[in-house]
Amino acid sequence: MKILLIGGTGFIGRFVVEQLVNSGHDVTVLHRGKSNVQLPDGARRVLGDSNGLAELRPELRKLSLDVVINFILSSGRQAQQVLEALRGIAGRVVALSSMDVYRACGVLHETESGGLQPVPLTEESELRTKPAYTPQQMEMGKRIFSWMNDEYDKIAVEGAILSNPELPGTVLRLPMVYGPGDPLHRFLPIIKRIRDGRRKILFEQDIACWRGTMGFVENVATAIKLAATRSEASGRTYNIAEEDPLTEVEWARLIAKEMAWDCEFVVLPKERVPQHLLHPGNFKQHWVASSKRIRQELGYREAISHDEAVRRTIRWELENPPAQIPEILFNYAAEDDAALP
Repeated sequence: MKILLIGGTGFIGRFVVEQLVNSGHDVTVLHRGKSNVQLPDGARRVLGDSNGLAELRPELRKLSLDVVINFILSSGRQAQQVLEALRGIAGRVVALSSMDVYRACGVLHETESGGLQPVPLTEESELRTKPAYTPQQMEMGKRIFSWMNDEYDKIAVEGAILSNPELPGTVLRLPMVYGPGDPLHRFLPIIKRIRDGRRKILFEQDIACWRGTMGFVENVATAIKLAATRSEASGRTYNIAEEDPLTEVEWARLIAKEMAWDCEFVVLPKERVPQHLLHPGNFKQHWVASSKRIRQELGYREAISHDEAVRRTIRWELENPPAQIPEILFNYAAEDDAALP
């Protein structure tokens, strides 16, 4: 198949490119030229801004595209522009969305009122009615993900992608993705404490028990490849998620085990937990999704085992620490005081 990836040089995209090329597909990557990522032999580049896709129509038409995978849609307006630019020159569009479309995300972030949402979330679960994130969370997200803008709303993206009668679409709701290259360094808080020799690692009790939907980057890439290359994915929405999600303290124990570190995980009531270990939100709302549909319809299975995924992530984190680590987030004196009987 002839496949174009828009924004395919980032954390997730580079693994999708590699898997598609290794599977024999004709792969082209559209990006702005600001990434130093080396594409595998056989993948072509087209330099350009995805926001100006209409100007690239003559060049893209020559590619006779079967599928376009867009990694960086932030708003419904962007999605409409992409669909218009690809009209008549692509067979299908696969759009990456997020688990943040669900109302459970709003309950977790306390932007939605009402009771807790039942989990696991399916593709038919209730969607949120208000913005997914607070203004402060949005500003943080835009600093980390250059493609996010003030109009960010994956619900609007999904609506546009699935409602165009001339260009079929597929929507993939991604989990929290971890692995080599993770811009959020999700494992860092535990790994750094272990490297610093901490014998007691503290958790607030609701956070300790909280379960979120996770996915290892190479396995997520496999799901994206499947959805892009299987015609039965047309018009469908899929959750991508690991089965049997762990609690936060279970993740910490697994990381400690892989690092061969013997320590105690201390779970405390909120009033005893140092401020730097508290996070805003209602952590009684779990954010767990079912991936039954993509497993049954497309035969998705994780190629990398859970333990191996954690090992690869730890190795990368140890070799690639962030340039700046806010010391305020590692106030060990306060943690020692809180851990006292």
